[in-house]
Amino acid sequence: MRLKSSFSQIHLECGTDEAGRGCLAGPVTAAAVILPKGFKNSTINDSKLLSEKKRNLLRPIIENEAISYSFSHVYPSQIDSINILNASILAMHKSIEQLKIPPEFIIVDGNRFKPFNTIPFQTIIKGDRKYLSISAASILAKTYRDDYMEEIHKEFPMYNWKKNKGYPTKEHRNAIREFGITKYHRKSFRLLPEQYHLDL
Repeated sequence: MRLKSSFSQIHLECGTDEAGRGCLAGPVTAAAVILPKGFKNSTINDSKLLSEKKRNLLRPIIENEAISYSFSHVYPSQIDSINILNASILAMHKSIEQLKIPPEFIIVDGNRFKPFNTIPFQTIIKGDRKYLSISAASILAKTYRDDYMEEIHKEFPMYNWKKNKGYPTKEHRNAIREFGITKYHRKSFRLLPEQYHLDL
């Protein structure tokens, strides 16, 4: 199915999406993208449907073609403080705020968002599979978050974040059992099924 280039006839429409909501470690990362009117690319899709190689090939294309783009991390301490939903929305807000040109309309993947300034918005379930700007944002959010996880992997290689990116894989949870948690883990999350045994 071909993705749509825009939700409305407004020229400066921003798509936004996040990556890393379900992870046990690392930030939640969001991106915001304003694409030119009439932009087309048959390869761009929801980042989860693309290989790592395709995502990395698409990132510079999106960045070169976009009118404006931005990404933002919200880190574990703040996730633990305000919860993952609010942290995800905050990351999207920060990304939109950092755009060089303020959008006139915002389209958001999912069904939860909070108003950003006075800019009208629309939430769209599975929007990352329907609209190019949201798909582009999902690709930027995913690739920039992956870059971050590969960097902190060097500090704590025993968790293999280079591979699992902080998601709750069996390997990641076994490493938590063996080595405990780090400053990059989300303490408010259920890190292990037997959470009540874990010394936080």
